[in-house]
Amino acid sequence: MFLGTAGVASTHLPAEQLSHIYKLSDPDLSEFSLMPLLNELLVRVRSILGADTAAILLLDPHSGQLVATAAKGLEEEVRRGVRVAIGRGFAGRVAQTRLPLVISEVTPDNVVNPILVELGIRSLLGVPIMAAGEVIGVLHVGSLRPREFTADDVQLLELAADRAGTAGQIRSQKLEQATALALQRSLLPTTLPQLPGVDLAARYVPGHALGIGGDWYDVFILPSGWLGVVIGDVSGHGLASAVVMGRVRSALRAYTLVTEDPAEALTLLDRKVRHFEAGSLTTAMYALISPDRSIVHISTAGHLPPVLAAPGEVPRILPLPADPPLGIDITRRKRRTTTVGLPPGAVLVFYTDGLVERRGELIDLGLDRLVRAITPAPAEQLCEKVMAAVGLDEPTDDVALLVVRRLEDR
Repeated sequence: MFLGTAGVASTHLPAEQLSHIYKLSDPDLSEFSLMPLLNELLVRVRSILGADTAAILLLDPHSGQLVATAAKGLEEEVRRGVRVAIGRGFAGRVAQTRLPLVISEVTPDNVVNPILVELGIRSLLGVPIMAAGEVIGVLHVGSLRPREFTADDVQLLELAADRAGTAGQIRSQKLEQATALALQRSLLPTTLPQLPGVDLAARYVPGHALGIGGDWYDVFILPSGWLGVVIGDVSGHGLASAVVMGRVRSALRAYTLVTEDPAEALTLLDRKVRHFEAGSLTTAMYALISPDRSIVHISTAGHLPPVLAAPGEVPRILPLPADPPLGIDITRRKRRTTTVGLPPGAVLVFYTDGLVERRGELIDLGLDRLVRAITPAPAEQLCEKVMAAVGLDEPTDDVALLVVRRLEDR
């Protein structure tokens, strides 16, 4: 049973209106890509409502303006790239109020788009296009003769707007997902380098439908021969967080060439984040491992400390100073670097909070599970063990795990 926008059961609607509803909710429309779908919707809307013009303006989130995107009988609006500010003119008022709007007599005083007047449009009906509770555009129809649009006209146009909103949302999600996944492939190493003296393995599990968030890890060799290891977490999910993550990752790589002190590198990164990424909560940890792999210098910016497990010793969380996350002004405090030994056969396990945090549970319990799962084992084997013992079947936050094992001396 179909329920219209006013919640009217289909059995109470006349056959002609049911036919109109079917044309606007036709499943075959799903086969169209976005622009052909919008154009086909406008063709059907004009026919069903007996309108002379039909147009869709979509919101440009960067400018905050409505942009003429598709039109029938009003193609000049698209060709001229008409833009309307929210709150101004006919379409702008529809977007601002989020309500249908009828203009029985169009005049230069109640519209800001001169094309409507030039074409002789006498009456207009417009409705907002919504997606995920937000206005993403406006759909309007026009008549070349004076007309009183009815409640049924409004209902049918709202149905068409719902279809356009769903299509726009799906299209936007698909584009964001494709972009995010491409960014993920470029920023998260698909394979880790094979380096002398160490065994490396990593895991990344998204906690969001888009497949990427702000968690990342990085491994690189510096000109001095020291091995750089990074793990970090930008708050949030999806493309926006991934973009910030990419910029932070690239900046940190650059700063590692300026200084061989992890704390100083994070201090430089902190200034960058505060100036250029204001409002982004970012944690990071930067470790430098000596060329002989026996010493590790580590500094953390609000990130959970790594676990060290050496042969013959009890695995432990390294007691690092709790320096603040990136982006917080700590001009009165100096970031610190801690030096620890890395015995032959020992493993250092870096991770993000998605691995150990559970809703309604103290994080200490998750950390305890992690420590108990860690043994001085080959890196790939240990990754599998940790993810099986600690990882979630359906994580609610992104999970990054990086294991660095010092090989036994020969």
